[in-house]
Amino acid sequence: MTAVQIYSTCPQSKDVPAGEYARAVADTARWSEAAGCTGMLVYTDNGIADPWLVSQQVITATERLAPLVAVQPVYMHPFTAASMVSSLAYLHGRSVHLNMLAGGFRNDLLALGDPTEHDDRYARTTEYSQILMGLLRGETVTREGRWHQVHNLKLAPTLPADLMPEVLISGSSPAGRAAAADIGAVPIRYPEPLGAETADAPTGGGVRVGVVAREDTAEAWKVAEERFPTDRKGQIAHSMAMKASDSQWHQQLSAAAQTQEVTDDGEPDPFWLGPFQNYQTFCPYLVGSYDRVAAAITHYLAQGTRVFVLDIPPSLEELEHIGEVFRRAGVAA
Repeated sequence: MTAVQIYSTCPQSKDVPAGEYARAVADTARWSEAAGCTGMLVYTDNGIADPWLVSQQVITATERLAPLVAVQPVYMHPFTAASMVSSLAYLHGRSVHLNMLAGGFRNDLLALGDPTEHDDRYARTTEYSQILMGLLRGETVTREGRWHQVHNLKLAPTLPADLMPEVLISGSSPAGRAAAADIGAVPIRYPEPLGAETADAPTGGGVRVGVVAREDTAEAWKVAEERFPTDRKGQIAHSMAMKASDSQWHQQLSAAAQTQEVTDDGEPDPFWLGPFQNYQTFCPYLVGSYDRVAAAITHYLAQGTRVFVLDIPPSLEELEHIGEVFRRAGVAA
């Protein structure tokens, strides 16, 4: 069996009524733990609940699942982020993993008075992450950086060594891959259509991808198309987001949507961008029979992929279907 890490994704507060959200987070966390996931990505942006508070809900609902907290440097000082990690460890004896952001929605950043350009945002996240991780390692940190200046800074309570976080960062652009190397983070990319994959996919890196699979191909596509129906308003929103975005992964996926080809080997190409094109989610999907989707997962594994970040699961049953795909690909839950 191949050793990989699989993360699910937490529901967003904007998609769930307030009175139901805490339960939705807890339920999804329990499903993810039952399915054998390492952790669960918790998003952040200007329009949803704070990821650190949501992550505490994840921790209290589970026994071992690690929240993968999206950390936006514009939102808080690196000392504050480090303190969140160590405080949650102190209170609960649990690990929190970190998904370091360099961007996000550009209009969110502009609303916060941050016009920093794409590559400079990655340089800022690198500086931020190095301070944060130094504090978590128990170092006394002094740094005269471009964005942060700290002097003899030390963290308390200290973080036990066995609860040090895994760190992920977007690695779709050269700046992202360079930041991952400088931080020691896992670079996460949005995969291109099968057969058109990049030659520079980083060994030990990860992919962000959704999965819908069933024993029968037609059933898998039926489920996928019912979950993500064509939506004209969503297509317009996608087009507007593209115009406002300087994200290279967003541009790469949109280009892939224009060039995707359908195979003629008796089963449709599993790589599907319908949800992305209709502004329903922000990753490609793999759709088809267990064996066909498992072959796609095996393709990514052969490239050196060792982390998979899945989309928001609608149910425990759906995670069980995904688990069957990974089992057929030789991945241990």
